[in-house]
Amino acid sequence: MIKNAIKKISRLIGNSISIPANENDETLLLSVGCMLSNQQWSMQSHNINDYEFKIFSQFGDDGIIQYLIKHIEIKNEIFIEFGTENYLESNTRFLMMHNNWSGFIMDGSSDSLNSLKNQSWFWKYDLTYKPAFIDKENINDLLESTGFSNIGLLNIDIDGNDYHILTEIDLSKLNPSIIVVEYNSTFGKDRLITVPYNKNFNRTKKHYSNLFWGASLPAIHLAASEKGYSLIGCNLAGNNAYFVRKDLLNEKVKELSIEKGYKESKFRDSRNENYSLSYIAGKERFAMIEGLEVFNIKTNHQEKL
Repeated sequence: MIKNAIKKISRLIGNSISIPANENDETLLLSVGCMLSNQQWSMQSHNINDYEFKIFSQFGDDGIIQYLIKHIEIKNEIFIEFGTENYLESNTRFLMMHNNWSGFIMDGSSDSLNSLKNQSWFWKYDLTYKPAFIDKENINDLLESTGFSNIGLLNIDIDGNDYHILTEIDLSKLNPSIIVVEYNSTFGKDRLITVPYNKNFNRTKKHYSNLFWGASLPAIHLAASEKGYSLIGCNLAGNNAYFVRKDLLNEKVKELSIEKGYKESKFRDSRNENYSLSYIAGKERFAMIEGLEVFNIKTNHQEKL
């Protein structure tokens, strides 16, 4: 079934590939990703959403990242991503397997990360991992331990203290070309708010709905801007914001306002009190967490959502 899909895609984009009979599904997915990445060279749009495709990312982030690394300067082909779980679904895995980037990943679950050694492909790539529950006190020591500098991409996705970690990170040495940060679109596009910092924050324990986590796009935007990065867009799914170092902006990668870059998430991952999916959408999501305490980074005080 996957082989037939690849053959159809090959015909549509004008590229042909041979598919050995013993190739597994993962290799076939990489072949599709290779074709889609190559197809980007013939596209004229400067809208990052037009380049989205998914191979190992949860949504269309694989395609956005491929577009960005084609059009901005990358000094060292190195990534850091944290909040990866077992890394099977992540924003940098295609970057590693297709472009052969080196990387360092972290997650709070040692079982998830240790399972990587059981993957048949693990030996093929320069991937280092470290189990760690990230907080403001340990993040810079963890990053310093990598020995990396002037990296290509930093991806932050920890479902909680994302804003607080971003503000705490010392980027003077890492100096990433691209920063990807998850934002909570349920918080809207107007208020500069985040969940109050709690070293042991857990989104499920904080509120059963799983909707109370992270920060609004304006809050993430301010933190990134103060570190020298410009918003260049968000994925169509409305959960990842993309920032590029200001000195790397060009005709193909331009700064966007929050108003133009913001995307509202449509996925329905909310939970009932018994932790089963409730499929709440739209304004009902906000209603589930309305009244909870958030931290306003503009007023420097807590207030109600």
